[in-house]
Amino acid sequence: MDTASASLPEHLRRHSGPRDPGDAWVEGAAGKFWGRFGSAGLLVQDPAKGILLQHRATWSHHGGTWGLPGGALHQGEDAITGALREAHEEAAVPPGNVHVLFTSVFDVGYWSYTTVAVRVLESFEPAINDPESIELTWVPADSVEERELHPAFATAWPELWRRLSQHRH
Repeated sequence: MDTASASLPEHLRRHSGPRDPGDAWVEGAAGKFWGRFGSAGLLVQDPAKGILLQHRATWSHHGGTWGLPGGALHQGEDAITGALREAHEEAAVPPGNVHVLFTSVFDVGYWSYTTVAVRVLESFEPAINDPESIELTWVPADSVEERELHPAFATAWPELWRRLSQHRH
């Protein structure tokens, strides 16, 4: 274990034991992607606070950029369950406190990423629960693009925001 990880509390250290079989890279004609069984992320909107963004750990793929809490799916896990699990693990998003609005799938044939858009039912404060985040914060939707976004999220954001805007109550 490196010195930086050793100084963190146990629950925030980078996992060094056996990994889930889904925690692996896949490669093909369209590139290299994380998650043997695909990946999913949670787009969390709190009408009073904005969009929950995760400042990604510098050691992660496109580290130091802003994106959504999420990650590799487990074998046999559907994208909604996986996105809720990952957001709870990484940001303490309470799965029973959000309402699923829609999903959006980016699929290259041998790998896919599903964005699961949810609306918060009762406000909560996110908390860093593992070493994959530098920071978690609520950002007004019209300010999301001002951050240095993960490249794939930056590409997807305009359409995700358009769809999210259609679900206002």
